[in-house]
Formats: sequence, structure tokens, C-alpha cells
Amino acid sequence: MKRLFGVVLLVYLSANAQEPKALPQADERYKADILVVVAHPDDEGAVTPYLARALDEHKRIAVVFGTHGSSGSNEVGAEQAAALGAVREIEARNALMTLGITNAWFLGGKDTASQNVLHSLANWDHGKCLERLVRLVRLTRPEVILTFLPGTFIGEDHGDHQAAGVLATESFDLAGDPAVFPEQVAGPMKRLEPLLENLRPWQPKKLYYFPDAEREDIFRGKGPAYSVKEISKLSKQPYWRMALDSFRAHQTQAKSYLDQIAQMDEAQIEKMATSKNGWGEDQHYVLGKSLVGGSVSGDIFESITPGAIAFGRPEVAPEPAKPELSVELAGPWSFYAEFRRAHGLTNLPHPEPPEIALQAPGTLVIPLWIRNRTAKTQEITLSAALPAGWIAQSGTWKFTVAAKQVAAARVEVDLPAPAENAAKKPEPQEVTVRAEANGQVIGEVKIRVELRKHALPQ
Repeated sequence: MKRLFGVVLLVYLSANAQEPKALPQADERYKADILVVVAHPDDEGAVTPYLARALDEHKRIAVVFGTHGSSGSNEVGAEQAAALGAVREIEARNALMTLGITNAWFLGGKDTASQNVLHSLANWDHGKCLERLVRLVRLTRPEVILTFLPGTFIGEDHGDHQAAGVLATESFDLAGDPAVFPEQVAGPMKRLEPLLENLRPWQPKKLYYFPDAEREDIFRGKGPAYSVKEISKLSKQPYWRMALDSFRAHQTQAKSYLDQIAQMDEAQIEKMATSKNGWGEDQHYVLGKSLVGGSVSGDIFESITPGAIAFGRPEVAPEPAKPELSVELAGPWSFYAEFRRAHGLTNLPHPEPPEIALQAPGTLVIPLWIRNRTAKTQEITLSAALPAGWIAQSGTWKFTVAAKQVAAARVEVDLPAPAENAAKKPEPQEVTVRAEANGQVIGEVKIRVELRKHALPQ
């Protein structure tokens, strides 16, 4: 009887044994080979020719916009501010859909019209946007991140473009670290967990930049270059034409320009696009980081193989030695010096001396750090060597800096209007600020400034 009961029990347990339950994996619908991080709707146009090429190669692409572009122009309707941002989001999604890209997100930063990346980071709420972008890197698990080159250059030099590059770089270095935003990578504690996100840390393999600058000499040879005139296997059109067709969705920002194109025949469009500074120019990228090797100018996906790689903590370069008394350029320029050092980007191109283009007449503000590492208070005297017609605003040029302290100071310069009938574009002018203490020069700061009739605020 006992033997019979045992057989019955074994049959019962076998019949009711549960199959092993497969645990959920990351959602493959959002896996990206390329994650593009830009600031505004229409900024993706800087890379859409390459994205069209990547789609030919069956790459999966996702795009993150830092802002909705709510401070932009509107050439179509009356909508402004937040309403304009809502319109521009749809334009961006339609532009991407033209290429077949469906995955796009917005960080919710505030569109900020200045050249100062620190203004943009503050107005975006740097910490919140960084948390959101790290989340999206972990969600999309990109092999490569493409973004604006973080730096101050003569060009459009939009602070929001720079902020996109800063956040993308920070996310590249943080998303693989399980100690960063740990609530994102914690598993659920209960059913329908509302707080812990159950993502996995993810380390992208490569980081590439595209410059927001007029000068090109310092970027050549720093990364791969691609022709945009080759014919797409998918659309049978040149890559530049696919990019232009995608850009047509951005009516609020470019309706007058797009209306002109609509009046052209195909030959005229091609002539316009392939002229200097047109859609037909080769695309150049700057290699920021590669954790998988490969050559500097090789293809963006050179040496990349599928699968996760180990978290790569950035190597922080040692702080350069400084004298006991010194002066240096502050503001975004000193930030970028620290940024490049902290993220292992000391080879990233940057202009020397630093540069900026400003609207004139107007004011140039030169922010300074004055460092006193001595054991006593020091008196510092500043002087400025300026181009003809540039006038230093009156004010205090002597300061005392306490022992073992770093103090902020600034010099303001009135800029004359640029010449009305100049035969050619004016050359940048150099400004030098010299600091003295105890009758000795302790350092000087140089900056190149180009005067324009129109430029973003400093």
C-alpha cells in the first residue's frame, strides 16, 4: 500500500512540476547601434547624410534631443514658446520618419540662446538631464554615440549644442557604472515596481563628435570622413538628397529657404546642394574615445563587435602644475580645460588662443581666475592690450586676493561696430590681459575675438 501511495505521489508531482520560467530580457525594439545626441529639433540635420549611409548598412538608430527648441523662430504659424516646442517635436519626429528612424526622445532642457555652455547646463537643470540621458543610454544600449563637439569655437557656437556634447560625454563615461543612478539598475522589489527600473549598466564602445565651428584645419585627420554624394542602396538617391528631404519637415525654422528649393528643378537643387557650404560637402567626425581599439580615421564601426563590454572608467589626467600666483581665463574656457582632463579627452581639438565671435557694437566680457597660493594677501594689478577702437570699461583694475584663495574677476571691453563697407570678412583680433604682483608679471590671458553684425549673446 505504501509503495502504491509513493507511485501515485510521484505521478502527481511530475504532472504538476513547473517548467523553468524565463526571466525578461532587455526590449530589443529599442536597441540602437547609433545614439545621436543633439540639442534642438533640426540639429539632427548635421548628421543625417551619415545616418542615411548607416541605414544602408542596417544600423539601428535612435536620437535624443536636449530641448524642444521652444525659443526658435516660427516661419509658419503664430505658435511660440512651449506651443512652438510641441510643434517642433512633431517636425523632428516627421523628419526622422522620412529616413525610417522611429525612436526619439526629448530630455526637456530649456532652449537657451547664448554661447556659454554653463548657461545652457544651468538652464537645462544639468543633473536631471544627465540622469535622463544615462537612462536612455542604458535603455538603447548603443555601440556608438554621435554628438556635438564640446568646446568654444568661432562659428554658430550655440551653448545648447555644446551642452548636448557635454551630457553625451558624461553619459558615455557613467552609463556603465552600476554605482551611478543605482535606482535605474536595481531589480524590482515587488510586482509593478513604480521606482526601481531594472535596466542594466551599459558601456558604449565609441564616442564621436561633429564640430559646430567654421574653421576646419584643427579637425582634419582627427576622425573618419564620408562622402555624401554616394547613392543609397535603399532609396537610390544620394545621401545628401535624403538628408535634404528629411530637413523639409522643419518648416517652422526654414520655410522661406524650403520654399525657394521647392521652386527649383532637380538640376538647380543639385547645383545648390553641391556648391561650397552646401548639402554636398563631405562629413568629418572627430574621434573622442574608443574602448575597442581601431584607427583614428577608420570607419566609425571599425573594431566593434556585438555584445556588452566592461565598464571603462575614464583616466583622469593629472592637474598641471601652477605657480603660486597666476591668472587664467575662466568661464566656459576654464570649464572645458577641466572637462577634457576629467574625461580623458586631452587630445580633443581646441583653439589656442581661445576664441569667440561676438555681435558688435557690444561688450566683450573676459572672466578670470586669480590664484594666490602664497601664505599672505597679494595685490594684483590688471592691464589690457586692445585693438584700435576697442575700449576697456572704467572700473577697478587692482584687487587684493587673500592667502591660499582663488578669486573671480573680469574685464569688460566695449566693442566698436564692424566696418560697413569691409571688402572681406574681418579677421579675428587678439586681446591680451596681463596680471602683475609685486612689480612682476604673474601671467597673461589671450583671446581671439571676431566682430559680427549678428551673433548669439556671450
